[in-house]
Amino acid sequence: MSTISPLNIVIADKNSLLVKGLTEMLKQDERFDVRATATDGELFLKLIERICIDVGIIGWKMPFADGRQVLTKLRERESSLRVIVYSGADVARQVRSLGGAGFYSKSKPPEGLIDVISQVGQGNSIFPYEKHEAKADPRLSSLTSRELEILEILSQGESNRKIAKNLEISTNTVKFHLKNVFEKIQVDNRTQAVAFYNKLFKEDE
Repeated sequence: MSTISPLNIVIADKNSLLVKGLTEMLKQDERFDVRATATDGELFLKLIERICIDVGIIGWKMPFADGRQVLTKLRERESSLRVIVYSGADVARQVRSLGGAGFYSKSKPPEGLIDVISQVGQGNSIFPYEKHEAKADPRLSSLTSRELEILEILSQGESNRKIAKNLEISTNTVKFHLKNVFEKIQVDNRTQAVAFYNKLFKEDE
């Protein structure tokens, strides 16, 4: 009988049925102990302050705090928690750049997530398209969650007014954030900023 302690896990996803399904699946494996679950990112962040956790499994689109915000807050706290993003969105590169430990697509069989959790629990980082690892850019790590959010919307060709409307902030606040973004990623204008973003996130795999 193995004497290795199981990995303590917390699961967070907006879909409560998915959370329940993952919990039941992991309960069948003695290597894992699901300590808590949540249906939003804010609760996930509160849970990991109270419970000793080895690996977190989170969705990307969650209420109150999405995957990007969760990873940014963990990085700001210098947390040692290893997080896997389990999502149908094509965000593996963003997860890696924000300090995530792994990514697994919801389009794949959920059973495959078990191996990813095990590997991440052993200290490995598991991402698809490993050959593109060199494209991760250290300049991204200097951006706040809001700045990265604005850069993402900017890449879609939106104006300052549209960005402000989407985020429910003033156009002056948008201009302030963009100025900081340009300085941090070392570009001079919107066109260069969009090119920077597209090079990292939108080039064909």
